[in-house]
Amino acid sequence: MIMRPGQQLLLPASFWFIWGSLIAALLLNMLLSTIFGSSSLWLPDFLSVVLVFWNVNQTRRVNIGIAFVFGLLMDVHSSSLLGEHALAYSLLAYFAVSMHRRLSWFSLDGQAIQLCTLFFAAHAVQWGVRWLLGSGLPGWPALGAPILEAVIWPIVATLLLAPQRRAHNPDDTRPL
Repeated sequence: MIMRPGQQLLLPASFWFIWGSLIAALLLNMLLSTIFGSSSLWLPDFLSVVLVFWNVNQTRRVNIGIAFVFGLLMDVHSSSLLGEHALAYSLLAYFAVSMHRRLSWFSLDGQAIQLCTLFFAAHAVQWGVRWLLGSGLPGWPALGAPILEAVIWPIVATLLLAPQRRAHNPDDTRPL
């Protein structure tokens, strides 16, 4: 694969780091939804951001099935319709995998702009399912969640790429 000019060659991601970050994002989502309750519609979905990151960067390790399972876990936690988050996360994972080659050519800010529409689509699926069940539309504050997810994308991506950027052979005299 041809790399972007100036792009650093990364070390492989650790299995434990991938799963640890996914579980940490799941626990953070659970904590925030427990603290804020039903008024947490404006909060970003950290699990969806981390799932998209690993779907873009490690397509063979984190796939649509894993996104579906994490969606079911979120559905059970939030006592919502079983499959609401699972459907949204599965679609999010599918489209993230389908555009992962294109995203690798953009900077993190450019990726955030590209992914903003994807985050909006995932939330629209959840809103549509709730609307079909008679819950009504969530209101204007809910539009902040996909925007905040796009805003935190560069921060999350930088944090999750940090362990892969370290030198595989640490040397005190190495200039990097």
